[in-house]
Amino acid sequence: QVQLVESGGGLVQAGGSLRLSCAASGNDFGSGVMGWYRQAPGNQRTLVATITGAGHTNYADAAKGRFTISRDNAKAMIDLQMNSLKPADTAVYYCNYRVNWREYWGLGTQVTVSS
Repeated sequence: QVQLVESGGGLVQAGGSLRLSCAASGNDFGSGVMGWYRQAPGNQRTLVATITGAGHTNYADAAKGRFTISRDNAKAMIDLQMNSLKPADTAVYYCNYRVNWREYWGLGTQVTVSS
């Protein structure tokens, strides 16, 4: 099992920044892929960014140039630095961990961007 705990969400004005963190623990945690997904009301959950244990990153088009994902393997944590936030970024942000055929999710953290 893997437990994922997100933190860092909140309310910010358009153009502002937020930094999300996700702490992982559990006996199944290792070098799998970690990432952030988001879900706005009435919408499906979509990819924001992922990062492998080796540090290779992948971003959704909406995140490119504004968001940066980082990973600290020693601390079993990932961060998502979000800059130039827009109201369209408002969503619940979920931390995700995937290894082989197994997948784990955090409970999510709310990000609200006001115009």
